[in-house]
Amino acid sequence: MENRLAQTHFELDDEYGHIEVNQEAVREAGIGDALINVCPANVYSRMANGDIDAEYAACLECGSCRQITPEGTLTWHYPRGGFGVRFLQG
Repeated sequence: MENRLAQTHFELDDEYGHIEVNQEAVREAGIGDALINVCPANVYSRMANGDIDAEYAACLECGSCRQITPEGTLTWHYPRGGFGVRFLQG
């Protein structure tokens, strides 16, 4: 996986984070650890206060997190045009 991740380029959109975590919904659903573990790019991590942080800049847009989270847990949109991940060949 690390080899594949090294072949990506991320065009960051500092004005629009395309992932937002509803902390209360994550706690209620008890899916914080699952969210952290399912993401191949390690986008999600646990902060010191126990909340889940989403570092959208590393997102591969694979949708794994969306498959395991109940509705209302994440607000996730594809990045705006021209931004996001670009897979490189090589």
